[in-house]
Amino acid sequence: MQLADAIAARIFEVTRTARVSLHEPRLTGKELTYVADCIESGWVSSVGSYVDRFERELAAYTGAAHAVVVSNGTSGLQIALKLVGVETGDEVLIPALSFVATANAVSHCGAIPHFVDSEYASLGLSAPALDAYLADIAEVRGGECFNRRTGRRIAAVVPMHTFGHPVDMPALQALAERYAIEIVEDAAESLGSWIGDRHTGNFSRCAMLSFNGNKIVTTGGGGAIITNDAALAKRAKHLTTTAKVPHAWAFHHDEVGYNFRMPNLNAALGCAQLERIDGFLTAKRELTLRYASAFRDLPEVSLFVEREGTRANYWLQTLLLAPHLADQRDAVLAATNAAGQMTRPVWELLPTLPMYRDCEAMPLPIAQDLARRIINLPSSPHLVEAAP
Repeated sequence: MQLADAIAARIFEVTRTARVSLHEPRLTGKELTYVADCIESGWVSSVGSYVDRFERELAAYTGAAHAVVVSNGTSGLQIALKLVGVETGDEVLIPALSFVATANAVSHCGAIPHFVDSEYASLGLSAPALDAYLADIAEVRGGECFNRRTGRRIAAVVPMHTFGHPVDMPALQALAERYAIEIVEDAAESLGSWIGDRHTGNFSRCAMLSFNGNKIVTTGGGGAIITNDAALAKRAKHLTTTAKVPHAWAFHHDEVGYNFRMPNLNAALGCAQLERIDGFLTAKRELTLRYASAFRDLPEVSLFVEREGTRANYWLQTLLLAPHLADQRDAVLAATNAAGQMTRPVWELLPTLPMYRDCEAMPLPIAQDLARRIINLPSSPHLVEAAP
């Protein structure tokens, strides 16, 4: 049997579904009730009880002291970078293997992405590789880090928890402290992921979450900034609400702000979805076990699983083709999608995109290897319900 056919057969063995999407939302809880309540109350825009409630419940779930909900994850990351002091002309270290929004948020700040290699253990940013690279190109002067080659300040590093698998944050924290670089976690994909007893997003001064339609918890479109710093939370809310100074009736704005607030309608969806997150996560872990069983006798591939000391949310199930079979990736993608099984490759490496080709980048051997071999499988929690 051809590898592509073998993979398609095993996906069907798990899903028992003729046509299956990559990741579908399930809005079968109290979503309709809460949205109807918004409509009946008239509070449908960026102020309302569900906005406040969703922020409280997100903070409680993640263990962060504060959450500020925003229009999407990209805007959340942009503001988070500004909160830690990223300025026009700064460099920001980001993984080359990430969704384009990570780099776009840096660019929206007027800063410049600087691309970093990945590691096999987490699929995310490699702290050891970055450590060796910074030893070669960086110097700390006056409590700030500078790139000796460009002369620009290296203001921040943005680890992204790929497919919900946490980066080695303790190692990155030690590195960032040594080089006086701020950390901002791109936790867009990792709601429900933990390192030890700490939820992702709590290893930096502030972090971003995403609630796009394909995420574990969705608000249709939306995101959040989480932080344990009360001053940063206050400033995040101010900046994302057009920098309007609170007043009963006057419209006074004290700086250039952003209209990045999440509408009450979306927050209502989020409240209903968050009530069900434990069930979503349990189903995803069961789906992982079923895929592991289905692929255990296929040595040409391996299912990526969480590393010791972490608990992944398994947002997207991930296959890795054997290195010598990387050239068969597109054949697998073509065969599975033709069979109605929505699989996909990982994102194109960011420094290969036209707008980022001239940015600084360290050697990227692992990111390049992973990009050739990763295949994401259908990952919706409801597939556990559909399968026998």
